[in-house]
Amino acid sequence: MRFTTPPRPVDPVALVPQLASLARTATRLHPRPGAPGVRDSSVGGPLLWPADEAWPHCEGPHDKKAADGTPRSLDDVRVLRRDLAASAERRLRGQREPVPTPGERETAKRTGQGRPWSDGPIAMLPVAQLYVRDVPLPARPAGADLLQVLWCPYGHGVSEPRTALFWRSSATVTDALDVPPEPAVIEGNGYLPRPCLLTPEQVTEYPSPMELSEELREQVEEESRWEAAGAEWDDGESEDPHEFYFRNLSTAPGWKAGGWTCWSLTDPEPRDCPACGTPEIPLLTIASSEWDTGSESWRPEEDRADPFVHLPGAPEKPTLVDIRGGYTLQLHVCPASPDHPHLQIME
Repeated sequence: MRFTTPPRPVDPVALVPQLASLARTATRLHPRPGAPGVRDSSVGGPLLWPADEAWPHCEGPHDKKAADGTPRSLDDVRVLRRDLAASAERRLRGQREPVPTPGERETAKRTGQGRPWSDGPIAMLPVAQLYVRDVPLPARPAGADLLQVLWCPYGHGVSEPRTALFWRSSATVTDALDVPPEPAVIEGNGYLPRPCLLTPEQVTEYPSPMELSEELREQVEEESRWEAAGAEWDDGESEDPHEFYFRNLSTAPGWKAGGWTCWSLTDPEPRDCPACGTPEIPLLTIASSEWDTGSESWRPEEDRADPFVHLPGAPEKPTLVDIRGGYTLQLHVCPASPDHPHLQIME
């Protein structure tokens, strides 16, 4: 299935011609629940991991006192999600069964008590696997055609999830690991990505308003310029042209590769490579949702008639990832040497 981002409500270049030189291509991943294999690009799917290579573990430190959620086993999370999906479907079908059923209430009560924290190194969880044949990546080591992203879903307090990147040549993996280790518990349900297949789509992005020069920012904010272009900025959600540009014309929401950094909570900050000082560039955005009420214009055409919209696991939240209550985690990589340490930004 294809997913098609609607045309932007306003052509940014028609509004401010100087933006043309700042256009970048981003690849929206459009993850949707499925059953990916190790040879597929995926979110939360199995990795093409060499059987003779050690699985990555996080050595910590793990701050259990500052945990963001109730520690549960992966099986607990999967059962809760199954029950939640069944309850949502009953509600959609208009059935008279109790929502939730007594069995579902019992499961929620049992899992709500949580599990004991475990000590020692924590097995990391697969987050994404991207083959360059499917997803053009802005930078990669020579000979690599596969990017694998994992994270530690455990006790890092208020800081973002700790991630690890692995680049490899898929042709060199002839014997893949069948059953990777899993952590005994995870900090919160939202740190277990639901397995999703990808339907990548390339879109054009422009800088966040905070990364524009003062001159360009002033031009974007001129209401007379919008009127001259015959463009409307008052969509009921935006308070001014600046906000409309930010929500609808600059950076796409959701999971994506490349493009521009989305600054929403903090002012732009240096992203220099800690190894060589080269400014790092956006590699992958891990998102808690594909869109929200403020970015509805980015919602794919194919999702607009979906009856499951706004139900658990609906198109706007296909991966069931939740980063600290709805944030994004943006991974940046060094273009001079992509195997240098990467940087993370949570916005």
